[in-house]
Amino acid sequence: MTTERYVTDLPITPQDFAESGWSTALAVSRDGYPSMWQALSAAAREAIAEGRSAQGKVLWLLADACSMMLSPSSVNEPFKPYAVLHDRRSVIPDDLRQEDLAFFSAIALQVAEPWLKARLCDLVWLKVRPRDVIYALGAIDAYGALPLDSETWVRGGREGWQRALGLARMLKAGAGDRLARMEVAIVTAFEAAVASDGYLALWLADLLDANSLGRDRSLPIAQRLEAMGHAFDGEGDLHRARDYFAAAEQWYARGTDHDKAVGMIVAVAEGWAKEAAAHGGFHTPSHLMAANGYENAIQVYRRVPKAKRAEHRVDERIGELRARLNESGAKSLGEMGVIESPAQDITALVERARKAVSGKSAQAALVAFAGLHRGVRVAESRTAVIDRTRQFPLSSFFGATMLSRDGRVIAKRPAMSLGAAPTADDEVAIRAEMVRDFGILVQIVVCGDILPALEVLQQEHRLRESDFVGLAQQSPIVPKDRATLFGKALFAGYDHDFVTALHLLVPQMEHLVRVHLKQAGATTTNIDLDGIQNENGMSTLMDLPQAEQVFGEDLVFELRSLFCDAFGPNLRNELAHGLLDEDGCNSIFSVYAWWLALRLTVSAWWNASRRQAADAEKPPSEAADDVGAAD
Repeated sequence: MTTERYVTDLPITPQDFAESGWSTALAVSRDGYPSMWQALSAAAREAIAEGRSAQGKVLWLLADACSMMLSPSSVNEPFKPYAVLHDRRSVIPDDLRQEDLAFFSAIALQVAEPWLKARLCDLVWLKVRPRDVIYALGAIDAYGALPLDSETWVRGGREGWQRALGLARMLKAGAGDRLARMEVAIVTAFEAAVASDGYLALWLADLLDANSLGRDRSLPIAQRLEAMGHAFDGEGDLHRARDYFAAAEQWYARGTDHDKAVGMIVAVAEGWAKEAAAHGGFHTPSHLMAANGYENAIQVYRRVPKAKRAEHRVDERIGELRARLNESGAKSLGEMGVIESPAQDITALVERARKAVSGKSAQAALVAFAGLHRGVRVAESRTAVIDRTRQFPLSSFFGATMLSRDGRVIAKRPAMSLGAAPTADDEVAIRAEMVRDFGILVQIVVCGDILPALEVLQQEHRLRESDFVGLAQQSPIVPKDRATLFGKALFAGYDHDFVTALHLLVPQMEHLVRVHLKQAGATTTNIDLDGIQNENGMSTLMDLPQAEQVFGEDLVFELRSLFCDAFGPNLRNELAHGLLDEDGCNSIFSVYAWWLALRLTVSAWWNASRRQAADAEKPPSEAADDVGAAD
């Protein structure tokens, strides 16, 4: 809302408008409505300071009218506040008083300056009741008088012409031949546009398309866009060339020349390939950008219909681009810089972990070892990510790309909108940040808790493979027919053989998840087109609604993040596809995965043992009551 800048009830007249000096103030304004707003508000302050109160109020009202941001896509609210702060905003139409609107009605049609006339007529048409169509026509004519050139377009001409076309469509026959005349003006400007106008021809073609105009000239428009695309391509302006070719494809499709439309798809794909080759061939090459270009080229080529692929050598070309993508991806790893955070002293953490297991019996030490860390808390992690993003929003403005060890793109994190309610892309970005935070936590837990305590456990106790197999057999969470395999995996990790532990453990963890989901009534299979029933993989299993009911959201998050999330170590898929080398099997995440499996096994066994002990201590009458209750 505006603050008090003039006497609200001060009457003003068209004569005050004529004497206000508004035209002199706008003589130096050449940047559309924001510039007009500043010029008029400065003149208003000067007039008030000089004691010309009526003229000052006139100038303030004109400034307020120009301060609004035009949003032509909205029929009901075409004007938005230019600035919104946490406790205030700039002017919107609802802030105008009836007396202000009556003043605008009295002067709008006499204003010669098209920007100001369009704004005043539009506001009167929007707010004054009953409506008078003469103001809508005045707004259409004034908006339509704005030049169709690049400079005017970017400083508000785009929105003005869109609003004029929208009003004309709204009035239908009431607008006379204005819609047809505007169509002719846009087509004429489109045909006159040259390469030095940059994107002007493309913008005008988009304007025609958005308003369903120029349909009878689809092929000439497509040919003109294609010609300009080739011109930019010849000049090495590959970005503009791609955009023009993409627009030409759409217009060729509208003109039913599908062969030419496919040709434009190929042109766009080759534009990406050329840009990728340029990035890789610079004196200081950017192989990461080159890989991105080759990836985009492949994705565009996939849009070519099967019937046209042989004609354009699409499959052969995709094969060539894949080879270049793999080469650039591998080289891009060398371009990655290392960002190091300050070192953290975990001496106290290590000492506490050692003491937690030291001097205890083997059983007590194993229970303490399994309880070193409580695991991640999803709700707390999510809140922390959202709070951090809002406190430091810059990092969320940009997406991120995850690369594998061999340079392949394996995941992409979108930018965040920072709106009140998270969008689908926001949820992906939030999860990616939560997995990243989980990775940092895992490093601290493994280095500060698990490995130091494991060293003490090995020094003080000589546990054997049979001990871990027995533990797995007694643990309710481990499927009975897999206890031996599970026990062997746990012992291998205890023996610091994490290569063997991981190869045994990963498939058994997937089986464990599947068994417990089946027991909860979940469907863990799918039927393909041939009627063959296949078991779902772990990533699909973790997405089932029963997963959180069985394991809880915290454990589901840890299992998914460790074993089947591309933003994390993705151990299940990396192992299944043979992508884990020896170092990968001995990584921090592999150690944590082994410890997590041990924690689940020990916790389930310990809780079951305590329940059995408690039942054994109950009097016979209470035990009978419990049996009856269970029945």
